[in-house]
Amino acid sequence: MAVSEQHRTATNRRHEHVDVQLAGSHGKMNGMPTDLSPTPRSTIRKSEHARRERSALYEVLDAGLLAHLGVVVDGAPLVLPTTFGRIDDTVYVHGSTGALSLRAGTSAPVCLTVTLLDGLVYARSVFHHSANYRSAVIHAEARLVTDPQEKLDALRAVVEQLTPGSWTHARQPTAKELAATTVLALDTTEASVKVRTGPPVDDSADVQAGTAWAGVLPTRQQWLPAVPCELLPPGSTVPAHVADRVASNC
Repeated sequence: MAVSEQHRTATNRRHEHVDVQLAGSHGKMNGMPTDLSPTPRSTIRKSEHARRERSALYEVLDAGLLAHLGVVVDGAPLVLPTTFGRIDDTVYVHGSTGALSLRAGTSAPVCLTVTLLDGLVYARSVFHHSANYRSAVIHAEARLVTDPQEKLDALRAVVEQLTPGSWTHARQPTAKELAATTVLALDTTEASVKVRTGPPVDDSADVQAGTAWAGVLPTRQQWLPAVPCELLPPGSTVPAHVADRVASNC
């Protein structure tokens, strides 16, 4: 078998392995089906990149720190970065009561995305350059959270998603702060997950030519030493929940 054929066959086998993993088992997770149920909006055309297990959705969401919320304002799309948190099958986003995006998203169809970059894929042709990534897309009608306890739980989930350990370390929100905060809940029933891994998939002629380097440049998120606020009292030390995160780099 030629080198180019071996390369293409190995790639096809890798994709076949992914498809086998996607089959999964049917059941329920937190009252939701363990498999994602594709809809016309959430169906992924390239099945080799799809992940159909609900657990894969939660893994991407739980590993993410920043999401992008898409809403429609005056007939035009608006996409803004936002922090978020998850409790079981619901994702929460928050912001000021005056935020245009949250006002437009209340009781309206929205889209929330989370993307994790794992590496840059260098191919033998510029056409096949790509990226290794994990991504989640949620389509939902945003629900305004009005229950005081749910609102507090949601804000805690957002804080702990971004800065674990901070909810119990820092001051709790006041009634005034809560009144100035809007929280939207997004049900994860309609969602999709895409994951790309592995080397570039090049044309056989480019593999045989061997004129360009090909491979993957992995990337990872790394925490640098904490920079204390200048207004801290003299002698203040970095708390464990911050220092431990830097030490573990996760």
